[in-house]
Amino acid sequence: MIVDCALYRHGQRVPGSMDPAAACAETFDDADSFVWVGIADPVGEEFAKIADAFSLPALAVEDAMEAHQRPKFEVYGETLFVVIKPVRYVDSDEVVSVGEVQIFIHKRFLVTVRHGEATALADVRHEAETNPELLKHGPPAALHAILDRVVDDYDLVTEGVEQDIQQVEAQVFSGERHDNPAARIFALEREVLEFQRAVAPLLPAVDRLARGRLAEVVPELSPYFRDVHDHLLRTANRIDGFRALLSSALQANLTQITVRQNEDMRRISAWVAIAAIPTMLAGIYGMNFEHMPELRWQYGYPLALGVMATACGLLYRRLRRAGWL
Repeated sequence: MIVDCALYRHGQRVPGSMDPAAACAETFDDADSFVWVGIADPVGEEFAKIADAFSLPALAVEDAMEAHQRPKFEVYGETLFVVIKPVRYVDSDEVVSVGEVQIFIHKRFLVTVRHGEATALADVRHEAETNPELLKHGPPAALHAILDRVVDDYDLVTEGVEQDIQQVEAQVFSGERHDNPAARIFALEREVLEFQRAVAPLLPAVDRLARGRLAEVVPELSPYFRDVHDHLLRTANRIDGFRALLSSALQANLTQITVRQNEDMRRISAWVAIAAIPTMLAGIYGMNFEHMPELRWQYGYPLALGVMATACGLLYRRLRRAGWL
């Protein structure tokens, strides 16, 4: 559905609501005006009317309808098609929730298409409208506002993921016996990879904007896009660090499990060795031969118990000193 449609002149929003086609027609007579249309979860027939009114590229329209696109920038004649992935972190479930926003940019209009739980673009629009000096540069200024908000939201995700990784590290190196954190580590690695898929492909695209390699971007906006690119680059580097930390934590966890298993086996072996002494003596004297040393001696039984206790005690002491018990 159409969330909002507004006409802007010289960076100022024209009061009142407008039909997208009518708003687009207004821009033909004024080079300093543009239309910003916001659409959420588009329906085929409704979106087809928007596509016809703005002469949107057919291939890009198909991508916008189907969603599930990787972040990218594509140029179709005078229209730039942008796909970005807003994300948010659900800390209770340790899940990175990924949305999708497609943007059609022309010198006379900007059409945004949201899918899923993406960044609330209404807030982005309201914030951009408070800075008419920037918004007067047209649709590329609106694109910067959207990118800036999405990349800022990446910080919230990195903070949430970083806190959970710190918890995992503390759990792995605590030295206490607890549930194996391997499943949690694998789950976090999967979510970090999902996050990386939203961020990494966006880097070269934003770099093109920052370097002014797209005709749609006026030179005055290049510093703003450079700031977004630097911010995005820091996020990408942090994600790489997360993956390295999780791999190290998983390796350390596996090593600790192996060490603990070896310790357990040594303890079991030590107790088996101690138990073997009385078992051996009892087995010998349980053979019931008639002629055996001290078989009918009055003190034979206590002596056998004493020998068992002494031998077990000496072996226990030796194993204790060796660290097996």
